[in-house]
Amino acid sequence: MGHQGQNTNSEKTKQTLVFAVNGQRFELSEVNPSTTLLEFLRSQTSFKSVKLGCGEGGCGACVVLLSKYDPVHDKVDDCTVSSCLTLLCSVNGCSITTAEGVGNSKDGFHPIQERFSGFHASQCGYCTPGMCVSLYSALLNADKTSRPEPRPGFSKLTLSEAEKSIAGNLCRCTGYRPLVDACKSFAVDVDMEDLGFNSFWRKGESDEVKLSRLPPHNCNKATRGFPEFLKMATKSGLNMESEGCHWYSPCSLEQLQRLLHMVEVNDGTSMKIVIGNTGMGYYKELDLHNKYIDLSYIPELAIISKDQTGIKIGASVTISKAIETLREENVDGINQEAKLVFKKLANHMEKIATGFVRNSASIGGNLIMAQRKHFPSDITTILLSVDAMVDILTGDRHENITLEEFLERPPLVSNSVLLGIKIPCWKSSTDVSSKTYTKLLYETYRAAPRPIGNALPYLNAAFLAEVSLCKNSAGIVLNNCRLAFGAYGTKHSIRARNVEEFLSAKFLDVGVLYEAIELLESTVIPEEGVASPAYRTSLAIGFLFEFLSPLINIHSEISRFWFDGYNGNFPFNDSKVKQNFDQFNQIKSPTLLSSAKQVIQLNEDYRPVGEPTIKSGATIQSSGEAVYVDDIPSPKDCLHGAFIYSTEPLAWVKGIKLKPEASVDGVSALISFKDIPGENVGAQTIFGGEPLYADELTQCAGQRIALVVADTQKNADIAAELAVIDYDKKNLEPILSVEEAFERCSFFEVPPFLYPEPVGDFSKGMAEADHQIESAVLKLGSQYYFYMETQTALAVPDEDNCIVVYSSNQCPEFVHDTIAKCLGVPGHNVRVITRRVGGGFGGKAIKAIPVATACALAAYKLHRPVRMYVNRKTDMIMAGGRHPMKITYSVGFKGSGKITALKLDILVDAGMSADISPIMPHNMIGPLKKYDWGALAFDIKVCKTNLPSRSAMRAPGEVQASFIAEAIMEHVASALALEVDSVRSINLHTYESLELFYKTSAGEPSEYTLPSIWNKLAMSSNFYRRTELLKEFNRSNKWRKRGISRVPIVHPVMLRATPGKVSILRDGSIVVEVGGIELGQGLWTKVKQMTAYALSLIQCGGTEELLEKVRVIQADSLSLIQGGFTSGSTTSESSCEAVRLCCNILVERLTALKERLVEQMGSIKWETLILQAYMTSVNLSASTLYIPDFSSMQYLNYGAAVSEVEVNLLTGQTTILQTDIIYDCGKSLNPAVDLGQIEGAFVQGIGFFMLEEYPTNSKGLVVAEGTWSYKIPTVDTIPKRFNVEILNSGHHKNRVLSSKASGEPPLVLAVSVHCAIRAAIKEARLQLHSWGGGVDEPDLTFQLQVPATMPVVKELCGLDNIQRFLQWTLGSKQGESAGCPV
Repeated sequence: MGHQGQNTNSEKTKQTLVFAVNGQRFELSEVNPSTTLLEFLRSQTSFKSVKLGCGEGGCGACVVLLSKYDPVHDKVDDCTVSSCLTLLCSVNGCSITTAEGVGNSKDGFHPIQERFSGFHASQCGYCTPGMCVSLYSALLNADKTSRPEPRPGFSKLTLSEAEKSIAGNLCRCTGYRPLVDACKSFAVDVDMEDLGFNSFWRKGESDEVKLSRLPPHNCNKATRGFPEFLKMATKSGLNMESEGCHWYSPCSLEQLQRLLHMVEVNDGTSMKIVIGNTGMGYYKELDLHNKYIDLSYIPELAIISKDQTGIKIGASVTISKAIETLREENVDGINQEAKLVFKKLANHMEKIATGFVRNSASIGGNLIMAQRKHFPSDITTILLSVDAMVDILTGDRHENITLEEFLERPPLVSNSVLLGIKIPCWKSSTDVSSKTYTKLLYETYRAAPRPIGNALPYLNAAFLAEVSLCKNSAGIVLNNCRLAFGAYGTKHSIRARNVEEFLSAKFLDVGVLYEAIELLESTVIPEEGVASPAYRTSLAIGFLFEFLSPLINIHSEISRFWFDGYNGNFPFNDSKVKQNFDQFNQIKSPTLLSSAKQVIQLNEDYRPVGEPTIKSGATIQSSGEAVYVDDIPSPKDCLHGAFIYSTEPLAWVKGIKLKPEASVDGVSALISFKDIPGENVGAQTIFGGEPLYADELTQCAGQRIALVVADTQKNADIAAELAVIDYDKKNLEPILSVEEAFERCSFFEVPPFLYPEPVGDFSKGMAEADHQIESAVLKLGSQYYFYMETQTALAVPDEDNCIVVYSSNQCPEFVHDTIAKCLGVPGHNVRVITRRVGGGFGGKAIKAIPVATACALAAYKLHRPVRMYVNRKTDMIMAGGRHPMKITYSVGFKGSGKITALKLDILVDAGMSADISPIMPHNMIGPLKKYDWGALAFDIKVCKTNLPSRSAMRAPGEVQASFIAEAIMEHVASALALEVDSVRSINLHTYESLELFYKTSAGEPSEYTLPSIWNKLAMSSNFYRRTELLKEFNRSNKWRKRGISRVPIVHPVMLRATPGKVSILRDGSIVVEVGGIELGQGLWTKVKQMTAYALSLIQCGGTEELLEKVRVIQADSLSLIQGGFTSGSTTSESSCEAVRLCCNILVERLTALKERLVEQMGSIKWETLILQAYMTSVNLSASTLYIPDFSSMQYLNYGAAVSEVEVNLLTGQTTILQTDIIYDCGKSLNPAVDLGQIEGAFVQGIGFFMLEEYPTNSKGLVVAEGTWSYKIPTVDTIPKRFNVEILNSGHHKNRVLSSKASGEPPLVLAVSVHCAIRAAIKEARLQLHSWGGGVDEPDLTFQLQVPATMPVVKELCGLDNIQRFLQWTLGSKQGESAGCPV
């Protein structure tokens, strides 16, 4: 029951919610208004392609296409939305399309899905359905336009639109390049030769051939039909009542006011006003509301009108619609200057959030969040700069006030309604008779971790100025200006009125600009507690400088070109003045990525091994049909769990209480250590265990204390969030740093067999040195896994005291053993099943075990199925992530740069339990030995602290070690004033020194390919020429500096014992089980190829098609034991070898039969052979445990990378212009898979070195929460040009078919980006020193911290670099004519 649309009194009418999903009709009479579209789709339909990645609208995993029918214009509006934020009640009358609706295995795949697969653009596949829907929407909307018809097979989408179509979608696996190529393959203006490696064609083939092989796209058939039954449905809003909650959709302002009055009278009811509900992504609401009021159906709030006075935009108009409106060209009465202002407003708005958030977020909602909750809004800043007006209705009182006044008022009262805004048309006040040229200048700015959006800014700004060129003053006068700043850590956006007044009617010169900047510095001051306050202030200064500096000191140009009879046109057609003015007229929209090059040599010795086969399951991943743990339908009576965790680092737990409001919402039980029938163990390794739940003492903030079990995941999460823990902290002193651990001798023991041996005599090496650096210090922080699928498990009780657990993990064997131990049951009572994992990177190894164990314990105790999908915030708090550490080093070296000795003292923060941390010394020293240090000594201590346990993360210890090595190289080069590349080169190993440092794992001399890679990369990347060009660029540019760096890797890996099982079924199809888990790394694909190759050695008819007959099935801990870990980059090859051994056994069993049949029949087909084998009882199932030979179980991987970056000295923003990689894969088992691993690992490394901050509070509790504050790389932060060559060296006869690993080593190469940033900063510091400031010599031995974020980079370039430059300019003899070029 609900209130009907036309009457909000007591009259009620039965209304139902009607909508369609993939053409299927849904009609609901009761819905809890707080239910999101995502919750409904995942729990009430069979469509599971929509994934919960963040719950904030920040990742794109849950994106769907929302289609609305417009009966007035008889058209359908299609746009993407985040289903995790969209409330179900708001989709009344809409049609929803998920990835399954775009295309699927039953009805046929869409070309998007086929191209994503063919371009090798899906790895773990968890993000892929969302990517497909985002691109589908872009294609749909482009093809509906009146643009010219494209070439056959292409869409009307432009290259820039294709790139940006997935700009809001996050991917942790691929590195984005193949995703972007798949999108660009649809673009009308694409050069097909620029598209990357794919399975459709080879480089050099003609465009006609390429097009014939691409899955065809027909832009005339792109539009999907809107369901007829929805066209007939009522278009009025929905009014429903369910479980005491109401959803209202008023159709007029009068109805809205009556509702607001009713809520006011019934004090105590909780009301929520909604349009797109996107605010929920930022302000996580735990309180449930009684009344929801949807404003979408009120015509007065949806108004858009334009005339010569300006543009009116209603409060419920979406940001996307506002952008579209502001960009419209054909509007009568609006002058060109105003149009340019509107376009720049639109361009700035396009950097807010993501497309699928902008499609549902409203202009009014954004302003209300800024006014009521101090949301760091971009829209308020840019509208403030253009004197926007705000329309407010309170009761009968109608107000039209400035946006500035609106923001400064107390929070808008509940019965007030924001109706809309008006943006005035701006025009310069040109007076032809005065012989002055007057121009309106407008620009907006934002500094954010991601250039094109999906990140809150550190600061935003917008400036509107009217300037005049006049004959008498021979320069530019700033008549008036509006300077707006926001998002810098203040309650709301502001106008810098004191600076405006100072600049008003001023003749612009260096002195005026300097004074204005000093005034601004005292105006833009972030509030206390805001991160990087000085940086944010420097951004404000930088943006004002960037805006005004082109207008200064150009009187010589003016006098030269000035002429009488000025006719109103700008008179300086060939001058710098005109260039400077024209920059304000430009709308900048560069493409994100240039063409990339992939050089791959195919290996045809062991076909189909060595072929670039499409990843197994890629197409069903694209369609969303691939099943992950959380996609498994919930069994009957299934319950859901959520962890309650400690917020104190060391405390006695006296009690846990659930707040009363939580108890009514379906909570079934609270499970703690007291409920454990066996051992209190949540995870275990050879180094020790970690408790499932804290007993009386909690040992870190983030430790599990209990599990809330409820009827839904939402209710469990809310109850856990509202839980209150009673602590006693008396006489307890936590250890919260490695320094404290060192002082208190708090260490984990490292087994002697895992502790590496030193190399050479350190004292002797130091004595031989010409120079020494003593006790230099480095510090490294942590990194979060950010797998797209968070930790998840489902436990189902079975007969006879048994339990089946579905777990997303990298080591089912360890999960299995831990559960059995915790429940106190024999191992054969537990079965752990893992099919695929939505991203792991080490985080789904040990850290996945407690999640599965907690579900198993709850299911065992309650005799009901229990599942858990850990929310992103909790996952981030508990994950631990990469090991932080403190490094102290002393190094001796010759004047040539040759290092003679290195000593390292390293303190590794392991957290509260051992996990895998004792292996860190072993992991670190291997990659660190990539250089010939002469002598190498070290003391590595693994510290026990009261922080979450750290665990393995892709290249654990190895990426830190590589950074340490490069930091030392940089330090030595700076100390000697040498080029760092020459210092690296002189310290590369000879084969003799390689043998000394690596002993048995060095291999044969022919296997040492690094010297040839090093030289080849210099040639292929034009390293030396680019280094010279870069020097010229840096001489010519004051505010942009470039750096380039070339780094090598020597990365040891080790094979482990791995099981395999191959069974041939009666029809000739083949089933394979392996110990390795498919994480997205292509393990199943390589295993399938190996199976097909090894069985084809039987040499009978049809074996060339065996690949299609192979299926790799999920891991089952009772079916295949001793599975071990999927980690360390080598599980794919060891799984392949296990399978090859099985196949050899089967071929041997079949050979005698085959020979007999060939004698009888002349030739025989595979299917006939297998059928005969069944009839003669040949055993067609073989299993084995591959145990690598001790002499060859360890080997070295080689590679090198060159990266070039550009640093903006005004903001600290770094752009990676180009990266070139050469990586030795041996004879690649699958070059397409290995290429994806190389690119994806490298980009994950970029995250570590540039972007990803994982901060904690003073108690060690993680404060980075989800996508708002944790920034992984996106499509706009990867290298603009990304070239990769896979070296097919083939010198590795002891490897699995001569192959080598590719999963982790390339991540370490991302240090090249960090080193290039350092080189650019060095140039900036030299320039800064040249401007004076009292320092005799620039400090070029500075440490660039990790990650090198924008504030870090800007600080090293000089937070006061603009002031220093202006002071220098004013003080120099050329001050009057020097100018201020940006």
